[in-house]
Amino acid sequence: MKEPPGIETNSARTVTVLSVSPSKADHAVLCSILQDSNPEIDTDCRWMIYPATSAASAEEVLSGQEIPVVISEDNLFPDTWRAILQHISLLPDPPFLIVASRLADERLWAEALNLGAWDVLAKPFDAQEVIRVVASAWRHWQDRREPGTRQKAAATVT
Repeated sequence: MKEPPGIETNSARTVTVLSVSPSKADHAVLCSILQDSNPEIDTDCRWMIYPATSAASAEEVLSGQEIPVVISEDNLFPDTWRAILQHISLLPDPPFLIVASRLADERLWAEALNLGAWDVLAKPFDAQEVIRVVASAWRHWQDRREPGTRQKAAATVT
């Protein structure tokens, strides 16, 4: 499995979030928010934003490596976030998709959740909301991979 550029190997776990947007500013903002939030999400975790500018480039990345969370711009002309979601559904260990939009309204939120996206983020990004949504998606992805982890921990405590 090919790793994204910039991944370093050390004792801290690196979690890659795929950011799909034609805007370099979106990638930079997400990178800044997540890198500044490490202690709030997981003290043993480093977050890396891996940028993709189109649905096609995102699909290439997703086909070659394991990524737990994808944040996709709603409109990736000529595609949309639905193309990413369709590709994700074919993967053996699919990541959770978060849709980002300047027009994040109830219609988009309902459509995205009904079709299988994890959540919707409004742009411009609110740092606390990005941290909450991405951390929640990542934890659920991790729990899905390790079934019974929380149940075992709860049984040990009681």
